Amino acid sequence: MGNWVNWLVVIAGIICVIIELSLGAFTGFDMALVGGALAVGGAAGLLAGSATIGLLSAGALAFVYLAIFRRWLKGKLTVKDHASNVDAVIGKTGVVLKKIAPHEAGQVKVGDEVWRAELAGAQDSARDTGTEVKVESVEGVTLKVR
Repeated sequence: MGNWVNWLVVIAGIICVIIELSLGAFTGFDMALVGGALAVGGAAGLLAGSATIGLLSAGALAFVYLAIFRRWLKGKLTVKDHASNVDAVIGKTGVVLKKIAPHEAGQVKVGDEVWRAELAGAQDSARDTGTEVKVESVEGVTLKVR
């Protein structure tokens, strides 16, 4: 074996990185990082002039990534899904600031925000000032409450 093995390892690593980038991080950067390990290992083999060193270092780097750093990296890259903006209001309770009647909008304070509010059901009875209500849904900038 000669340096051609190291060149193959470097090229395989670069191809893995290119595929990962063209897929838009489809594999969660695993392919890119394993490709990087192959490229660095192959480069180490080229510097040392030994295919054995290239293959061993590429394998060791890929193993270290997969065995140790992969779980940590996945935890850092995972996006936690939580409600924000309007979605965060649904299900919360608020206090009526301005009377809400059927076919007549009022105002509700939810947290620190004041919202325009309407009754969620057409048969719901009016809600007077100071009454607690629950947000059922949001339509535009209007809360639908019960």
